[in-house]
Order: sequence, then structure tokens, then C-alpha cells
Amino acid sequence: MASKLKVIDFFSGAGGFSEGFRQAGFDVILAIDNWQIAVDTHNENHPDGLAIKDDVIRISNLPDNDFHKLIPDTEVIIGSPPCTDFSNSNKSGNGDKSKGIELVEAYLRIVARKKFKRRSKLKYWILENVPKIQNHIQESYSAKDLGLKGLWSLIVMSGNSGVYNAKYFGVPSNRKRYFCGEFPEPKRTIDDDSKLILLKDIIQALGAPKEKLHQKILDPIYNIKLAGEDVSDHHYTQLLSDFEKKKAKRLKQDKGYMGKMSFPENPEKPARTIMATMSFTSRECFVLGDDYSKLRAPTIREVASLMSFPIDYKFYGSSLGTKYRMIGNAVPPKMAIALAKGILNKERKNIILNGYQMIRHPQKLAFSNLNFNEIPIKEEKPKKVTARFKYHIPYFKFETYRVELTNHHSDFNNLNFKWTAEIHYNQGKEKAKKYTPSLDHIGFDKTDLRTADKLFTMSIRKKIVNPKEFQRFHCMTAEEVKQNQVLEPYAFLEQVREFLDKSFQFDRDHNHVLVAEAPGVLPTPIAIGYYILKRFTQLMENTNE
Repeated sequence: MASKLKVIDFFSGAGGFSEGFRQAGFDVILAIDNWQIAVDTHNENHPDGLAIKDDVIRISNLPDNDFHKLIPDTEVIIGSPPCTDFSNSNKSGNGDKSKGIELVEAYLRIVARKKFKRRSKLKYWILENVPKIQNHIQESYSAKDLGLKGLWSLIVMSGNSGVYNAKYFGVPSNRKRYFCGEFPEPKRTIDDDSKLILLKDIIQALGAPKEKLHQKILDPIYNIKLAGEDVSDHHYTQLLSDFEKKKAKRLKQDKGYMGKMSFPENPEKPARTIMATMSFTSRECFVLGDDYSKLRAPTIREVASLMSFPIDYKFYGSSLGTKYRMIGNAVPPKMAIALAKGILNKERKNIILNGYQMIRHPQKLAFSNLNFNEIPIKEEKPKKVTARFKYHIPYFKFETYRVELTNHHSDFNNLNFKWTAEIHYNQGKEKAKKYTPSLDHIGFDKTDLRTADKLFTMSIRKKIVNPKEFQRFHCMTAEEVKQNQVLEPYAFLEQVREFLDKSFQFDRDHNHVLVAEAPGVLPTPIAIGYYILKRFTQLMENTNE
């Protein structure tokens, strides 16, 4: 039998990268991560190797004897430095990259120390991260760049480096990641979009929580069966609260100039990228169900299968958030298999496996199975007294203009609140513009407008309060708003939209009005919406007098 190629996995997490290489017949002899729960998960699913808790930066700077004693020689090194610093979800991609770069360079330092040592065995190495990392790493690093001695240069962006979408490698998720290093090009297993594995394929195979508890469950990716009661972390339900559903829908379908997203998820497509955070009041949240009143979070088993983990893979840790984070941070095993097979083909090693090899769990650690847990519906909490607000008239955009209501110009330190209306145009650093023209400088016929404005203000006159009170209403929970029968900012904007729809006929052929200030001309619907919001903020200010 051909000898197995040996692998070390850095930033190994729960072991997705390792699992792919295991399935391809490699010997993953060592895995390193600084999160103990992830180390435990790796050890319990890969008992033939060893996962340890350690710091990669520390390891990369060890003296030679200590370094090579800890890190054995292998033919392959794989690694996935934490991607949070480079992700678009981190302050819209504008977060501090220094820590992420430090971790990447530590990994490269380790690769270089193994590659350029005498009688090196290392032939292949791979770094995985989000696509945006390309803008923050070099094509190659000299020894000096990495704080080492030597005249060599480590090529990081080789000919096969690039962005790969996991959905074309048998992963039921639309997950784009950047792979660089020295490795053969992985071969797609799916070239036709009509043959992609869809979200519904996973949902139907696993069944709804508890639906197949007393049946056999067939893993739709690996074609293995487990008794329903042996499939962990699936037989429980996590329903969304009303406030979570409302906020998620607003962020997904009416988030400024961003595109509309499915809500709930579209089962006829591969799943969107599985994130590492399990929030259901964000644009990236993942929501399932066809009954709005019973929308739910995916189970841990569902997201694991969507990331192509086999159904006998177990995730340690006692909380939903911990397990979800491990899965969302992982390299999908099916993507890793394709990379591993590329190396095997290059090495002309034909290791034949008789189908999927079930995981042999040593069960050295207690496992917290979420099955049958009662997951309470999340209770909304009041916002901080200084909570910011910035939102537009819902679903009301013309020629990339929107009308927004905001409290961002308040003196939050002294609790002196100010609500203002703004016109926003387009987005991005170069194109985005903000306008706040005087109402007297908008050149439309104000007779009908003032009549309409009068009708609107009369309809909400009793609910107009001073800015500080309006801020207090903004900080209330939905239940408190209902009990006190007050008008909070989101509800106000919804009423504005309803009023505009009833009072005016807007269509694609809308007119324009001249403005004596910038921008010079505005779509009539935007001008009218701005007029209403501006008048409302003026009336609030007048209540202080």
C-alpha cells in the first residue's frame, strides 16, 4: 500500500480542512489552534492525529531546535488564518487589518522555515482566507520580510492561487474563498449550475427537526445513513421572535442601496455563505421556513451539512453560538478534498478508499448534544439611551435618491437629541452625496403639497413630541411601544410611506423639481418625502419652545 502523505493543519479550528485531507487518504499528524473547544472538536473527530492548543505567532518565532522539535517535517502544510480582520462584515471591510496580517505572516514564516531548511520534505502548502485578503498580502516574501535569515523568496501567489467558489466542488453553499500557496489546481466536481447541490436538498434529506427522529437519515453528500436519534444537534427548534423577524426582513430587503436578499432563504439555490456569527437581526442572518409566523434558525446540523461536514461529525462546546462559530469559520471539507486530490494526482498516488470512512469517535470528552433542548424565543431588550438611528422612508428610492431620518447629529454626551431629515444619493466614497436643502428653495407648486402636509401632520399631531421624547420612544421595545401607544421612528417612517402612496401617484415617469441649492434638481417623490420628514422634525423642535 502506498504510504500516506503527511499534513499539518495550522489555525485548524473544528477541522474542516483536516477532514477533507483525511477523506482523501492523507495522514493529518498535527493540528494547531488557540481555541480549546475547537482543539477538542478536532481531536474527537480525528483521533489518529493530534490537535494541540498553542499560539501560531509564538511557534513561528521559536528558536530552531524548539521549532523543528514541535513542528515535524511533512509533505503538506495547510492553514486558514482567522479572516475576521479582512472580511467585509468587519466595519464594511474597513476594520483594522494589522492583527490579521500578523497572523498571516506568522503562518508564512512557519511555511518558509520548513520549506527552506536543509533536506526539507515540504512540497505543497495552502493558505485559505476571504477574497479581500489579496489586497493585503504580497506576491512573495523575502527572508527579511518575515524576520528570517537567508537569500530565498517565498512565492505566495502562484499560478493556481485565486478565488474558488465551494459550490462547484460539492459544497451546498455559495462560498467564495481565496487560496494561495504552492498547490496543483483543484478540479471542479460540478461544472453545470443545474447540477449544484441546493439548500432544499439538504433540508429535505435531514428532514425538519424531529421529523426523522425514528427513521434513517441519509447524508445527501456522503451517502451514509445514521439512525435519526444518532444525528446530533438537529432535533430542536429555534424560533425567531417578532422583533427579530421584522428587523431581519428590513435589513435584507430594504437596506439602503444594497440589493434585495431572499427572506426567508431561497431553497432553490445553494445556501448563501454560512457566517461565523449567529445573529438574526443582521443582513447576513440565515432564516428558514415558509410560514412567517414560524420562521426559525437553521439547526447546527443543517449548517454543518451546508458546509459539507458529514452527518457523523460532532461539534463540541455547550452553546449554539460556539458550535455555529466553529462551522462558519471552517474550510468546507468537500473543498479541501478537491485540493487534496489535486496533490494526489500531481504525486501520481492512487490511494483507493472504499467510500466514505466513518469517523471513529474516541469519546474521551463529554459531548453536549443540543437535541431536545428547549431554545427560548429571544426577548427584546430596551436600547441604550444613546442609541443611534438612521433609516429611510421604506422601499422608497428614486434614481438612487433616498430620504432619511436620523439622530446622528445629536449631542449624545449631554443627551441633547436632534432629529433631522436628509436626502442621500448613491453610495460609496466617491459617489455618495448628502443634501439638506431649505424647504423654501425647492421649486414645486407648494399649494397641493401644503394641503397634503397639513392632512398628514393633523393625522399624527397628537403623537408629535419633543426630540428627547422621540429618542425615548426609539429606545423602547416593541411591547413597550404597543403598551404606551407611542409613535417610534420606524413606525413613523412606515406611516409616511403609506401616506405618500395614498396622496400621490408615483411611477417610473415621475417629474422633477428644481432646487436652488445642491443638487439642483430632485425627483418629485424624493422632494415631497423630504418635505414631509423635514416638516416633522421642525414640529418636534417647536415642541421645545
